[in-house]
Amino acid sequence: MILEIFYYLKEKNIKKKLVELSVILPCYNECKNIPIIVERFSELINKNQSIEVIMVNNGSNDDSKKILNKLAKYNHFLKVINLKKNLGYGGGIHRGLIEASGNILSYTHSDLQTNPNDILRGYEILKKQKNENVFLKGLRLKRPLFDQFFTVGMSIFESLYLGKFLWDINAQPNIFPKSLLSEIKEFPKDFSFDLFLFYIARVRGYKVIRFNVDFPKRIHGQSSWNKGIKSKIKFIKRTIRFTIDLNKLIK
Repeated sequence: MILEIFYYLKEKNIKKKLVELSVILPCYNECKNIPIIVERFSELINKNQSIEVIMVNNGSNDDSKKILNKLAKYNHFLKVINLKKNLGYGGGIHRGLIEASGNILSYTHSDLQTNPNDILRGYEILKKQKNENVFLKGLRLKRPLFDQFFTVGMSIFESLYLGKFLWDINAQPNIFPKSLLSEIKEFPKDFSFDLFLFYIARVRGYKVIRFNVDFPKRIHGQSSWNKGIKSKIKFIKRTIRFTIDLNKLIK
């Protein structure tokens, strides 16, 4: 019995050490999308056992918790974090990053608008880089014209105001070494998380690599914030306020 426990703990420790890439997926009321995205990751991770997927149930009030807990029993790569209340987009990602075992981290949405294969593709690109300080970020294709106009306007403003080239800031996925998070004491809890981390990478001189990704429409559910022109205006206002504060903080 003691010997069996020893080998169990040894095997568990070996699996933990094999994790190279941690993928964080915050989810809020995505119960219909969760089984699909876990299945897609399962197909990929069977070929690459060094990946873990951390799904952060960010205070959902649908069946997300029930479904995630059930899926975690049958998928060894899946870690589940159930939060009692919603911590915001950035807050959910940060909670997942804290639990990550890999030296390479990635995060993206759990709404199926990011293909899991794009994460693996970006990871392979990163591994080929001799420079350890590399920040990979998707570059979205096939988006509606109005969304492209919105992205261009925000990108120009952020780049000029912050003095760093920042383009398609909210593109997914994001892939980077864990070292990027060092010495950061506070993280934004809202959608400015993407801008914050992208800007930190630029300020610290990381080599930024962009790679093309498709950005299809949702299969199930709807965005928790992108519900029309009014929501975009609110997003712009929040982003501008955060940009001003971020500029003061860094300087």
